Amino acid sequence: MGSNMAENHPVGFQWVVEAQRRGATIIHADPRFTRTSAVADVHVALRPGTDIAFLGGLINYVLSNEREFREYVVAYSNAATIIDADFVDTEDLDGFFSGWDPETRTYDSTSWQYAGVQEKASAGDREGGGAGAERSGGHGGDHGGGTPREDPSLSDPHCVFQLLKRHFSRYTPEMVERTCGVPQARFEEVAEALCDNSGRERTGSICYAVGWTHHEVGVQNVRAAAILQTLLGNIGRPGGGIMALRGHASIQGSTDIPTLYDLLPGYIPMPHADTAATLDEFIQSDSPGGGYWGNMRAYTVSLLKAWYGDAATAENDFCFDHLPRITGDHSTYQSTLGMLDGSVKGFFVLGENPAVGSANSGMHRKAMANLDWLVVRDFQEIESASFWYDAPEIETGELSTNRIATEVFLLPAAAHTEKSGSFTQTQRLLQWHDKAVDPVGDCRSELWFFHHLGRLVRERLAGSNDPRDRAVLDLTWDYPVEGPFDDPRPEAVLEEINGHDADGRPLSTYTDLADDGSTSCGCWIYCGCNADGINQARRRKPGSEQTWVAPEWGWAWPANRRILYNRASADPDGVPWSERKRYIAWDEAAGRWTGADVPDFKTDKRPDYQPPPDATGPAAISGRSPFIMQSDGKAWLFVPAGLADGPMPTAYEPNESPVHNPVYRRQNNPTTEPIPSAENPNNHSPRPAGDHDPYPFALTTYRLTEHHTAGAMSRSVARLNELQPEMFCEVSPELAGMRGLVNGGWATIITSRAAIEARVLVTARLKPLRIDGRTVHTVGMPFHWGTRGETTGDSANDLLGLALDPNVHIQNTKAQTCDITAGRRPRGPARRTLVEEHRNGEAQR
Repeated sequence: MGSNMAENHPVGFQWVVEAQRRGATIIHADPRFTRTSAVADVHVALRPGTDIAFLGGLINYVLSNEREFREYVVAYSNAATIIDADFVDTEDLDGFFSGWDPETRTYDSTSWQYAGVQEKASAGDREGGGAGAERSGGHGGDHGGGTPREDPSLSDPHCVFQLLKRHFSRYTPEMVERTCGVPQARFEEVAEALCDNSGRERTGSICYAVGWTHHEVGVQNVRAAAILQTLLGNIGRPGGGIMALRGHASIQGSTDIPTLYDLLPGYIPMPHADTAATLDEFIQSDSPGGGYWGNMRAYTVSLLKAWYGDAATAENDFCFDHLPRITGDHSTYQSTLGMLDGSVKGFFVLGENPAVGSANSGMHRKAMANLDWLVVRDFQEIESASFWYDAPEIETGELSTNRIATEVFLLPAAAHTEKSGSFTQTQRLLQWHDKAVDPVGDCRSELWFFHHLGRLVRERLAGSNDPRDRAVLDLTWDYPVEGPFDDPRPEAVLEEINGHDADGRPLSTYTDLADDGSTSCGCWIYCGCNADGINQARRRKPGSEQTWVAPEWGWAWPANRRILYNRASADPDGVPWSERKRYIAWDEAAGRWTGADVPDFKTDKRPDYQPPPDATGPAAISGRSPFIMQSDGKAWLFVPAGLADGPMPTAYEPNESPVHNPVYRRQNNPTTEPIPSAENPNNHSPRPAGDHDPYPFALTTYRLTEHHTAGAMSRSVARLNELQPEMFCEVSPELAGMRGLVNGGWATIITSRAAIEARVLVTARLKPLRIDGRTVHTVGMPFHWGTRGETTGDSANDLLGLALDPNVHIQNTKAQTCDITAGRRPRGPARRTLVEEHRNGEAQR
């Protein structure tokens, strides 16, 4: 659900097919009937943007039919925990939780807390200046004194279990049908299949991708799945869990060792300006008392030692002052607004193509046209390098080449076959790849580029007495180089990431990290990837010689552990829930946890261990609490701190929707982050009953196997272009009849941002759905085309508006609205006129 795995992750999907051949059932929930649906045993067609309503229905089905794995839930979740009596749910506030401030459009999470205990999420206020839940991250919690009250009978009206039952009680099969368009019989078929395949003897897994995350409620989509899987006892057990499918090789790696403004390596929060003057204040603000996040000082100090080496000492706070401080949302769309208003002067584009690949691409092209300089590194000239002369806005007259002053530097990049290094895959697996051939001409790897850019900057700053320059000059920028191009040795980078002790010996696991400066580690969750001085990511033992968890193929973080929270695969006494599903168990004779995997638990901590009152860090976790990153060791069905938009998922309509919310009077997520700009108008749907709606149809975008993301790597490959030669849109036969669309002909798709053209694919794979008494049609489009390459076409992302998830600032590309008409779009300025006519409600049917 939220994934077309066969299409977008075909190598991983082979193992789903293998499981199916052994008797597993595949259920695919998706607005379209796709290549995944064609293989699945059951396909569930649902309206784009209604995932929480569907998942909420499954949660309600489990709770109302008492199908939860009760022993697991009582022992391993916070179901029994009592919540503050001041908490008020959306059921009483019609779509809002208590603590809502309409002026700031934020929640104060005080009333969401455990009764008598102040919770704090360990990631801290990543952005600074927020309030309540916005001043929280989400990795774990800190009991600010006291022990939470619990009711193991789960009958107290203020316990999490009862709050959960009440919150999801309206998500009935009837409501799911009204909201999602899923017939009740089909919904109940899915619910029964999940329940039957869960419990002591069986487990079920959920796979998702950006079909869940690319929404204004993306985080809560995933939270809903976590609640469902926890209730069913499917977390930490073989065959269970939730797998986030990554779109290409190192998406996981780019968040582990992040290209994100609000994180340091290993998900340590970036310090913010208002609470982190010193290292101690940072740790106090952002680290919980219990669980493994209680060791955050050791992770942070070891990171600073890796970056600053001998310059980082206890006397200077280990160079903590060198780290930048964030003051708010500095994500990519805010940077784009900064380009438009002139406050951002320069921009690097590496491994992305915002002129095609980012939502509201026209806004990005106009923003880049306002820069002083732009650096683009890619295999060839992409749209983000050519926008100044071939953007659609040149045709419409909104931009003019001779008035764009941006100086564009196009630098040739090396392909992955032309460089060595590690990927981090979907399953947290580091795999090493060796260079096959040298890059041609001036093409260079990112490692080469940033190493030598850093070297040149340091040479320019040499001798500087300005304190701000110490952050660059104190860096341990001493990677050995090799070969004719002076390429940094990639193994040296992995060794730095792994870390070493005071004598320079490689570390074996993150539990060896110290907070006194005696260890260094570039990313604590990767500690051990170079254990014993051996590149563990390079291991490729033949499958016939491996065990079923494949411990000698690559290396999975943390500690080469293949299933997170695997202590939950045994009952509270350490006995496997099922011999058939035996994975990790307590061995009384050996006095340790043993099994098929590296235990995700302190190996000698007995099941009957109870922490003393003054215990901190991992010692504060009992022997019966598997979720070791939480200070209470529990899976959180209810989140008292850490989320900006509520402690439980709630079904809202997307920011642009063709219908009114059937679940609550509140239409959309009240905490949705807007992008205020004249370049980002809203479709303003749905209109009041009886009013003409210029954007009556749902719009969703997606990927194809034959093309890769924004198309730069695939639209130059003749055979791929032959397989998928042209931009197209999918419509149902019913919608084609309404709009006079002909299969293979042309259509114009219109929103308040743009009008684009596409070939028409009339197909029953995208069927109309009956929603709350009316029929809703959906237009589906791939997003791979642009102005460069052997095959060109309009970009689907031009159509999309920007409204962001308040927790992670990700855009909605999966559920918006549009209009569609037969024929090709107008040329020249008339194209813009068509957009403005629709925006003003002047379009004629």
